[in-house]
Amino acid sequence: MKIIVSIKRVVDPNVQVRPHSDQSAVELAGARMSINPFDENALEEAVRLKEQGLASEVIAVSFGDASVQDSLRQALAMGATRAIWGQTPAGLDQLAIARLLQHLAQREEAALVLLGKQAIDEDAGQTAQMLAGLLDWPQAIAVSALALENGGLRLRREVDGGTEALEVQLPAVVSADLRLNAPRFVKLPDLMKAKRLPIESLDCAALGLDLAPRLRATRIDTPAPRAAGQRVGSVAELLEKLRHEAQVIA
Repeated sequence: MKIIVSIKRVVDPNVQVRPHSDQSAVELAGARMSINPFDENALEEAVRLKEQGLASEVIAVSFGDASVQDSLRQALAMGATRAIWGQTPAGLDQLAIARLLQHLAQREEAALVLLGKQAIDEDAGQTAQMLAGLLDWPQAIAVSALALENGGLRLRREVDGGTEALEVQLPAVVSADLRLNAPRFVKLPDLMKAKRLPIESLDCAALGLDLAPRLRATRIDTPAPRAAGQRVGSVAELLEKLRHEAQVIA
């Protein structure tokens, strides 16, 4: 069974980002980058399935400029079998990424595509659903537990008020929640070995797919500062303030 894992290179979640002076994009110059945390959970789960003998290959895929190769080498260091760099311009939207993953899933005859449930930069959370629709495969979104049984997947995901148990047949698309696992620490010797491994280059423009963006960012601002809290002297005063705020909002 082949597993494709889509990973995205994003600003490290511990870095405070800021917009360009013209508010056209986020300032990335000098920012520390890393694999999207949700994608890292998806990759860890795929590698575990390979280590258990349940998957023959784990293929890490990332789209963008040459800088995404750093993330792919980290994926190889974590245990991915192969890595594919899809050469694309920056700013592809979720539908374009889904179409590229559809092409690779069909080319590689993969039985499972694993993604993070969302990327922490755009926070869209749409790629997995779009990919499942394009492939006409069953899907499970924001999964927090996964097991391969009887040729299918037994899954669990958190929902309002509890958890939901699912069973899907392969091939399938699954997106990972942070609770799915704890990604392993990449050791320096493994990272050095990964630097010597080949990465397949794919010219996405030559595939003839419609990758035109459907979305356009018009402006990027920093969030407005939160208002300072207020102290109240009693429960009665608190209730009065809440009633007043409710009337103002209404």
